[in-house]
Amino acid sequence: MLIENFKKYYKNLIAISIPIILGNISHILIGTVDVLVASRHSVDTLASISIANSIVACLFIVGIGLMAGITPVISNYLGASKPSKKYFLSTINYSLLLSTILCLITLLVIPFIGKFGFEEKLIPAIKEYIFVVAFSYFGAYLHFCLKEFLQAYEIVKFPNLVSFLAVFLNLVFNIIFVFGFWFIPAFGSVGLAIATLLVRTIMGLILLSYCLKSFELNIKLDLPYIKQLIKVGCPIAIALLLEFCAFNGITIVVARESGLFAAVQSIIISITSLTFTVPLAISNAIAIKVGFANGARNYLDLKKYSISGTVITTLFMSICAVILFFLPKQILSLFTVDEKLLNIGVPIILVASIFQIFDGMQVAFSGILKGIKKTFFVTVSILCGYWFVGLSLGAVFAYKFNMKLIGFWCGLAISIFSLSILMGITIFIMFKKLRKAYTSI
Repeated sequence: MLIENFKKYYKNLIAISIPIILGNISHILIGTVDVLVASRHSVDTLASISIANSIVACLFIVGIGLMAGITPVISNYLGASKPSKKYFLSTINYSLLLSTILCLITLLVIPFIGKFGFEEKLIPAIKEYIFVVAFSYFGAYLHFCLKEFLQAYEIVKFPNLVSFLAVFLNLVFNIIFVFGFWFIPAFGSVGLAIATLLVRTIMGLILLSYCLKSFELNIKLDLPYIKQLIKVGCPIAIALLLEFCAFNGITIVVARESGLFAAVQSIIISITSLTFTVPLAISNAIAIKVGFANGARNYLDLKKYSISGTVITTLFMSICAVILFFLPKQILSLFTVDEKLLNIGVPIILVASIFQIFDGMQVAFSGILKGIKKTFFVTVSILCGYWFVGLSLGAVFAYKFNMKLIGFWCGLAISIFSLSILMGITIFIMFKKLRKAYTSI
């Protein structure tokens, strides 16, 4: 009976999510291709782009977070039957503004690279890579902002198809510019940056051309709309940065003790990131549908889309958890055959399998909160969950009880459990208030 009552909601969320899943996986594959091509070129190339990307990503993710408010804001406008196409040009200008600011900040970091303590031979390549990639923000942010804008209208197939095709284009450009082809010389590590610049620019321009068929560039910049995007997007940006720094911070800490721990951490993150693409896409779909229902003041749809999305993400991640729990060594063997890495990694995979279930719940709850534009609470929850609980407990387990890397994952598992419970209770309370507010009018 429950399935039948919610059938429409399940189908709608899945229909929106499938193309987004394709796009999410494509972004992961683009990064994987960079690593594979770099490793084929040389160990130094791989090392230099890994370091450079770890620096660039911390800045790049801020802009992505600030633009993540576009979908919930526009979907709320659509639900309230407010005109929304007029914000198209303002959305593009917003992406250009963020691109300019974060590009300049990234360029300002370059002179300080030599003071970070990296190997001297890697520093020139790191600087060159960061310099070129900084200019790729314009294309990347243009693509992302238009993708977010279209998502609000439930137009998800074409933007994510562009992301999928970009994987193959990135591979071709990487090979050409890293190793050289015909009249094009071999650029080595900077060739990877050139490929990134070209691919991101092409992605942005293709999506802009597609959008111009439906939207016109004839409306002036709307400052109240930009302020609304910042209000909704700023907490998301901070949340992404906090979550990103938490996981990568563990890598840096454990790497000081042993490179084996850093290698295992990278593999575990790769595995969990891949499984996370599906609930993340569902979360985006939840934000769209909940945002529309919130704008329309439709409590029934708001509630049913929230429940449906949470069931889907939790069920999927539970299946992933079972697979990880019963096949840890087999899954790790896809990444490495080194016995030392396997011995360290297998117990951590078991802990990570439990982590998966509650991670599915919390990302669904995040989508609900984005839909009702309560993004500040997401930031506070992640700050308390990951940093005050997860990393603190993890450090105690790792060093006081000598559990090393698995101690950090035990801390993360406890934090994500606490986070999901806290967010669930908060949403329940918020929904009671929303129900009263909707029915009072």
